[in-house]
Amino acid sequence: MDKKSVSYNSGHSSHQTMSGSQFQRFSRFIQSHLGIRMPGAKKTMLESRLNKRLRALGINGFKDYEKYLFSEKGQEKEIPQLIDVVTTNTTYFFREGQHFDLLSEVVLPEWWEQHSGEDRNFHIWSAGCSTGEEPYTLAIVLNEFAEKHPGFKFSVLGTDISNEVVQTAQRAVYPEEKVEEFSDRIKRKYLMRSKDKNVNKVRVVPEMRKQVQFRVLNFLDDFEIKKSMDAIFCRNVIIYFEKAIQEHLIQKLYRHLNPGGFLFIGHSETLAGLDVPLRLEKPTVYKKLT
Repeated sequence: MDKKSVSYNSGHSSHQTMSGSQFQRFSRFIQSHLGIRMPGAKKTMLESRLNKRLRALGINGFKDYEKYLFSEKGQEKEIPQLIDVVTTNTTYFFREGQHFDLLSEVVLPEWWEQHSGEDRNFHIWSAGCSTGEEPYTLAIVLNEFAEKHPGFKFSVLGTDISNEVVQTAQRAVYPEEKVEEFSDRIKRKYLMRSKDKNVNKVRVVPEMRKQVQFRVLNFLDDFEIKKSMDAIFCRNVIIYFEKAIQEHLIQKLYRHLNPGGFLFIGHSETLAGLDVPLRLEKPTVYKKLT
């Protein structure tokens, strides 16, 4: 770190206040680089979260943090930290469970009937996967279907903009309270408990971890996914973007869907008013026709 541009005070711990102009510069940068809206109402939230970065870096205030962030070294080292600060990673296993019911009861049987006798995997993408609960839930649902349909194969891709949460997802270790609502059968089948009884954590079994691949991905970048998808879960993601970015992102997802593929979005989201060639099948569930 450039000592000329940053003041250090390792003992400093008080809450620092962000000026209006500093917030404007941070919010413009966040929106242009991440696509995430940062209206004035979020100033207190951003200030609170960035205070943790100030303490971690030993920086006295937002003036010095601003200098560091926009320095050459800051752009290289701090941007991943800033991403982790501003992205919301609320998630849990079987979140918005109706979608998983629809996947297992409608989407998969329909796909299986159409591809009977073909040697092709069902590919599914968790776009905005956070700490991995969603892609591992998908793997469980798909594995349950595979056991009843010999020959059915699948792969799961999980992507997120945050390197930190992707690393957490790859480890696949979660507090026990995260899986409290799992049935005993699902727990025994898909989870391993720590040998240390004082550690209240579980880990997804290796067989399911092998079925899920993770990568860091920024939706604003020009990205390419090698495999075309039969279904995409992009839930509680577009709500953070402006309409133009929403439309651009959905068009990108559309290009990565196979004909007949399904797109699942969050229950608080809609594609109404967006110019995208997808047909509404169920609330928050869309289908690519051609």
